[in-house]
Amino acid sequence: MNPIEQILKDFPVLILDGAMATELENYGCDLNDRLWSAKIVMENPEMIKRVHLDYFEAGADCAITASYQATIQGFQERGLTEEEAAGLIRKSVGIAVEARDEFWAGVADKSARPKPLVAASVGPYGAFLSDGSEYRGNYSLTEEELVAFHKDRIQVLVEAGADILACETLPCLAEAKAIVKVLKDFPEVYAWFSFSAKDGLHISDGEKISACAEWLDGEAQAAAIGINCSAPAFIESLIEEVKSRSAKPVIVYPNSGEEYDAKSKTWNEEPSANPFSAHTKGWHEAGAQVIGGCCRTTPEDIAAIAAWAR
Repeated sequence: MNPIEQILKDFPVLILDGAMATELENYGCDLNDRLWSAKIVMENPEMIKRVHLDYFEAGADCAITASYQATIQGFQERGLTEEEAAGLIRKSVGIAVEARDEFWAGVADKSARPKPLVAASVGPYGAFLSDGSEYRGNYSLTEEELVAFHKDRIQVLVEAGADILACETLPCLAEAKAIVKVLKDFPEVYAWFSFSAKDGLHISDGEKISACAEWLDGEAQAAAIGINCSAPAFIESLIEEVKSRSAKPVIVYPNSGEEYDAKSKTWNEEPSANPFSAHTKGWHEAGAQVIGGCCRTTPEDIAAIAAWAR
């Protein structure tokens, strides 16, 4: 059964975690690297476990693994063998499962919140390129080439024991279609599909989010449809667009509101006028049932969602 729908039967909101990279940097990790947080899986796995625990303690019902930028190809370019690369991708799931089980064992009242899920992050092809194309979607690959790119990693993540796949920051419907094709080989597996958006109607490559929702609505393995890694200002409109074409749960986990420059790989520090948490209740009222944060959000932001959602 769809693990998201299972939780939503008993709870009004499923709370996701927030940014992994922001917290790793706050703990002193250097992520200026093509592998991004995947580099820390290799160098300091205990630090990743610490961040997962921080989010569970803040109220998150789901940990997204540090595998967004972890690909067989990416690790091979770093000089690892295919086997070593697969081992690190598996490890990203293992760390999150360990953190979840450790946290859950210490929860006294297990009726007050759901047992948290572990969602294995499947970053887009653009994340592997590390050139910002996950915000453009102008890949020069065919659907079959995208299938080949995603297949090996998805197999490793599924075998590692994640509860669900987080197919996130997708800039184009073609990539979602390629991933759905891969999922047909794993009929028991569910995945959420979350796009990066350029405005209140369109995903990054210019396709309407409503068209993406309509296509995915017919796919049994699509557990939820929505938006991440996008500006908070666009979210309410995007929720309405998804809801107009799909009955599946709507998932949103946007950025904090700061702007990212893909060329310099830096954030401008201008926070939006409203704090992130001020928007989140409105997104639920608009129809989102799975809510968290993406880049630059923190455990404090997730605690603020838990404060109204519970």
